[in-house]
Amino acid sequence: MASICHYSLSLPPIPKSPNSNTTRPFSTCLSLSNLNPFLSSIHTFRSSKTRANDSPSSTRLQQEEEEEESMSIENLLSFFDLNLGKWKGSFFQFDAYGNLLQKVSTKLAVSSYGEDELSSLIQTLYIKQPPSSTSISGYDDEPEWVEYKIKETNMFTVDKYQQIGFFPKERAFALRYQTAGMLETVLRQGVLGEDDTGEESPKNLKLPSRRPSIVCENCLYSLEKDMRARAFHIIDPKGIIEMLLVFLEERGDGVLFPPSLDNTMLQGNSNRILPYLGKWKGHSITKRSGVYGATIAEADIVASLEMNDKGQLIQGITSTSTGGEVTTNVPWTGTQSDNVVIFDGGYQMTLLPGGMYMGCPCDVAKNVAESKSFHLEFCWLEAPGKRQRLVRTYDVEGLAVSSTYYSEIKL
Repeated sequence: MASICHYSLSLPPIPKSPNSNTTRPFSTCLSLSNLNPFLSSIHTFRSSKTRANDSPSSTRLQQEEEEEESMSIENLLSFFDLNLGKWKGSFFQFDAYGNLLQKVSTKLAVSSYGEDELSSLIQTLYIKQPPSSTSISGYDDEPEWVEYKIKETNMFTVDKYQQIGFFPKERAFALRYQTAGMLETVLRQGVLGEDDTGEESPKNLKLPSRRPSIVCENCLYSLEKDMRARAFHIIDPKGIIEMLLVFLEERGDGVLFPPSLDNTMLQGNSNRILPYLGKWKGHSITKRSGVYGATIAEADIVASLEMNDKGQLIQGITSTSTGGEVTTNVPWTGTQSDNVVIFDGGYQMTLLPGGMYMGCPCDVAKNVAESKSFHLEFCWLEAPGKRQRLVRTYDVEGLAVSSTYYSEIKL
């Protein structure tokens, strides 16, 4: 039986109301601003329905309110169901250039309690310890796992703090965080050990900033297995990408070995851009942030990525909305250097092993200073010719205002 150490946080009770005056607990949730403007408008709209409840218009508004409330609870419970179970996986840490820094074995146990709007999701992460340098030769010790309790998720946290972007049918979601506490624990507990001199090793371990400006999680589920990839953009306080993190996890008690990325690709021996070249066709869905998750727009997409005779990458995207409006974006021109593609306008695509890439501005602070919104993207090309993408859109204040899911096939 593997031994288990414990690392936990004291968890606060579930707040009764978003207007509660209780002290904000420690949370792995970003809050560059307290309110999402979309959520603010929703709360204002709903509060106006308390007037003149004997009028026909007020009755209609009350019915809309009940339908909206029912939809939000349904979305919350659907999100919980999507996460429930025992997950066995691997955690990968990459630098901003797509170079692998660390790999850690993990397990995640997810359960829930409560009913309807009072339901909560409980997650416990187990981090495999590095082997002891003082173990006796010839004796294989049972692996040791450190337990880390992640803050509970409920109706209040996913709406106000994490500002969830959730796609139930497509099985994808995006969350935002404030601190990198959980991620730092994974690295400290799963990678740091002691050498014969009693010093921590490895000495080149890179930990997240104590208060990064943005920690964004984009999660895509496999189209072929009960597996998922959770990708984290870590952006430092200056607005520069600090590191990229990926949890690759498979669900079920029968999982003997955690999923991993291709070893040859981890070494960077192949050109990771090649699988993305060509023309892609698919569909996109954009939703507002928050558990209500209203759909803003849907469109048919045709995207292309080609390399010209100068070695430059040319990307073009044409979208046709459900209303028939066609928007053709001006083609982007990019230059590849190893595992990084820099496009004109300051957008960076970092190519990772396993058919993944993560995109973000080269300098978020510059976007904010110029009053420009910005996007964080995660793409998973799980099988040749088939990919999913999840794009998180932030406003100039750093609020996650919407998320867009793409499903595409190669032509």
